[in-house]
Amino acid sequence: MNGHDVIVVGLGHAGCEAALACARMGASTLGVTLKADRIAVMSCNPAIGGTAKGHLVRELDALGGEMAHAADQAGTHFVTLNASKGPAVRATRVLCDRDAYARTMQAAVGAQPGLAVTEGEVSELVVHEGRVVGVRMGDGRELMARCVVVTTGTFLQALMHLGEQKSIGGRLGDAAATGLSGSLRALGFQLGRFKTGTPARLLRQSIDWEACDRQPGHAQPLPVSLKTARAPFPLQPQLSCGVTFTNEGTHRILRENLHRSPLYKGDIVGRGPRYCPSLEDKVVRFADKARHTVFLEPEGPQSELVYPAGLSTSMPAEVQLEFLRTLRGLEHVEVARYGYAVEYDFAPPTQLKATLETRAVRGLFFAGQLNGTSGYEEAAFQGLLAGINAALQVRGEEPLVLARHEAHGAVLLDELTTRGVDEPFRMFTARSEHRLRLREGNADLRLRAHGHRVGLVSAAEVAATEQRRARIAAELERLEKGQLLPLLRRPEVSYASLVPASPLPSVDQDEVETEAKYAGYIAQAEAAWFRRSEESDAWRIPSSFRFAEVRGLSTEATERLEKARPETVGHAKRLPGMTPAAVGLLLVHLKRTGLFHGERPSEG
Repeated sequence: MNGHDVIVVGLGHAGCEAALACARMGASTLGVTLKADRIAVMSCNPAIGGTAKGHLVRELDALGGEMAHAADQAGTHFVTLNASKGPAVRATRVLCDRDAYARTMQAAVGAQPGLAVTEGEVSELVVHEGRVVGVRMGDGRELMARCVVVTTGTFLQALMHLGEQKSIGGRLGDAAATGLSGSLRALGFQLGRFKTGTPARLLRQSIDWEACDRQPGHAQPLPVSLKTARAPFPLQPQLSCGVTFTNEGTHRILRENLHRSPLYKGDIVGRGPRYCPSLEDKVVRFADKARHTVFLEPEGPQSELVYPAGLSTSMPAEVQLEFLRTLRGLEHVEVARYGYAVEYDFAPPTQLKATLETRAVRGLFFAGQLNGTSGYEEAAFQGLLAGINAALQVRGEEPLVLARHEAHGAVLLDELTTRGVDEPFRMFTARSEHRLRLREGNADLRLRAHGHRVGLVSAAEVAATEQRRARIAAELERLEKGQLLPLLRRPEVSYASLVPASPLPSVDQDEVETEAKYAGYIAQAEAAWFRRSEESDAWRIPSSFRFAEVRGLSTEATERLEKARPETVGHAKRLPGMTPAAVGLLLVHLKRTGLFHGERPSEG
């Protein structure tokens, strides 16, 4: 068949990772985008990483992805969130020069051998005998491929809301993808409707920065990516952010104008993200809060724009300007463009296998916000894994499916494909039962071998990781033999104070200290997890139990359980295709409904 091995529809954060992975793995790849100069544009906040998201970026990098490297090239403000807490929840966040980030990713896409880009809208998927064979463009072209990865972001049937104004588009200045939703429905896919939003962009010179609290980044930041040289670094001029707060005046204006909000008028039918609500929604839902924090983030050293994180809204323009000028430091602010909301179609991800291939059509993969997630990082990790598995399918090799104990990204994919979503999904470290083990600092030790297996990480890079693993292990052994390990486990003792002249690199020193202090906690947590798991194996499942009533259980899991009719949880757990998440949902339902009373199955 003439054509490409893989076509990637959409070249946002998911699409770039998918296309680069496929091409780097030797698959002839075509990326389709509405506008080539809009590849990898940061549609909302100009930052990469954050709580749990930083973990995803490090894991993506360890597997051979591109996002962390691009963030390093464009980074203007590096911070570690939760720095005073345990290593499991510490997370890197990088404020980026928005234009530099897009340029970096566009350059990577443009320079990649085996990857071509074409402009246009995909209006239809071409499917033959249950397998995708290509796409049909809005201009009538047919582009053939052995696999297709769809990463359409917020563009499917997208509608933008700004007060009473409505316009078609998935992002300000960009059109919507209007044809593909119908094609997906015709193939039997269920679609839903979600909503996201973005705040106004403020003119930097109109802000009174002296009136705002100052938030500097790290004075000597380290790169996020293993591929980035440590010197010279950072590569961009470093910027400080400002911090201000909403107040009662802000909230009063919002409450008085709720009748003009598309969200409260009922114009917006899609559900928005719980963890990043519109400001008017926060004022209503958290009426007892006197103020909300606002971070003023410059969009680049040369940019005149500032992103006010925490002020997402779709209120009318005049209402936005009025409430903005109630904030300290923004009394005379000028707005370059106003905030708005976007409604778009998504495909519930329970229609996918763990590989992100669709169950209904072979060779067709979905990734990114199409699967009901929010955030650049969640999208990018999905794009990378979908691209890897598409390329592996083309090569006739076994897919890559990471286990929950290996990566937060594995938890992300497992939660999506087994539980589904009822609101835009965001990853948190708390979603993982192995979060003490899944830290930013050991992502390379956990995942680089997988990247090498599929062809995205070189032998030299894997060797460097194994040398690092050996250094850490040798130092832990030396400390144990010298009876220093018990001292290092004390909260008040650091590795630097115990071994002030250590020859180890600083990142290895951090990992030695973390391993020493966390080893006992990890052992206890995992022993308890396995103990609960073993105990639950004996739980009886009533013969009349209706698996279809278990909330969140995927159709596939329900069908497997209904067919097998397992008598115990242990039996259910051992069924082919049953994930830890599915078993967890079953256990929760048994407890909640009082159907489990602790009895063990009778002997004989």
